This record gives sequence, C-alpha cells and structure tokens, in this order.
Amino acid sequence: MSTDLFCEIVSGERPATIVDSDEVSVSFLDTRPVFKGHVLVVPRAHAETLSDLTGVGPFFERVQRMARAVEQGLEAGGTFVAMNNRVSQSVAHLHVHVVPRVKKDGLRGFFWPRTTYASAEEAASYAERIAKALG
Repeated sequence: MSTDLFCEIVSGERPATIVDSDEVSVSFLDTRPVFKGHVLVVPRAHAETLSDLTGVGPFFERVQRMARAVEQGLEAGGTFVAMNNRVSQSVAHLHVHVVPRVKKDGLRGFFWPRTTYASAEEAASYAERIAKALG
C-alpha cells in the first residue's frame, strides 16, 4: 500500500472536507480550487494512473455522479472534468477534478496552448501509431 497524500485522506489519517465516500471512491474539496466547489474524486484503492486502475466502470460512475451533483448543488452551468497521468500530476494517486463552471467565469478552454497538424498525412500517422498500440 502506498502512503501518498490521497491514501492518507482515504484512510482517515489526514483531514479533508469529504463530499462523498463509499467502497469505490472518496470525493473531497480541493484545497487549492480553480473555483469554489472544485472536487477531487479518488479511487479508494491506490492507483497511480488511469492505466493502473481496476474497476474503471464503477469509478467513473462515481465521477459522473459527482459532476451531476456539482452542477445541481451549486447551480453551475456545467463542469470541467479532467485528470492528469504522470505529467502535471501533483499527487501520484489517480484523481479526477470536477470543477464547477458558469458562463464567463474566466476559464478558457484548456490550460495549455494548442497546436495543429502540418497536414492530413501527419494527423493520420499519429492516429495509426495510437491504433497500433491498441492492438
């Protein structure tokens, strides 16, 4: 068993503002929210990345439920739901951000610059490489 920050929250060793908890996941307020009501949903069983997670379906049912609750409970216009895998992952424990959104809240698209493919052929080469990795 890992002893990262989120495992400590899951086990009750570290305090957090818990929003929901069951046998699959624990959800709590982010201490550095993008907007107030920003929730982190973490699997109860330690998994560093999405690739490491078993029980993906039940976990994402909890994420879906939380996104719905954030919208309804905070009367938000929508949510931004995101996760990082390794790069920019501040805690080495899978976590999904559920951030409440309203129109004109100042958050624009993604937090990083966008790029383009030089050609349709270059785009196709990326698609082929990914498809090949799928088997």
